[in-house]
Amino acid sequence: MPGAATLSVEVTNISGHGFWLLMGSEELPVPYAKFPWFKQATVGQIALVERPTQNHLYWPALDVDLSVDSLRDPDAFPLVSGEKPGT
Repeated sequence: MPGAATLSVEVTNISGHGFWLLMGSEELPVPYAKFPWFKQATVGQIALVERPTQNHLYWPALDVDLSVDSLRDPDAFPLVSGEKPGT
């Protein structure tokens, strides 16, 4: 029995300010300022991303779930970081 089908997603670049995801012909930025969960993540943790549905991304090593729509328009999705004060 084959495994679950997943949609294509690839990390194309990582910098000190964030990273970029390629999904089909669309490339979207993921700035650390808007998505702080990734700021201290390793390259391996960021690169291990799954796209189980058209509008859902999941990083299992970080236990982070995001809507693709939140990448397209981050200001429409106010985020609250789970970071502890002083970290």
